[in-house]
Amino acid sequence: MAEQLEMFTLPNPCRGLCQTNARGYCLGCFRNRQERFGWQSFSDTQKQNILRLCRLRRYAAQQSVDKSTEPTLQQGELF
Repeated sequence: MAEQLEMFTLPNPCRGLCQTNARGYCLGCFRNRQERFGWQSFSDTQKQNILRLCRLRRYAAQQSVDKSTEPTLQQGELF
């Protein structure tokens, strides 16, 4: 598949929160170690794919936080 030329280079998504979660993803940009350290060597197509994965990871992390903060309904006793 031929790559489309980009007019601008894709910026590094680093947000300066360089800590990893239990799954190994950065808490700031949601990239894994390989994606963080190899960013400069990736093609624009690869970078776009990484950015797409980061958006999905961020969404999944937000969903898990939302579920953990939902109030649980306590069922009352029947008798």
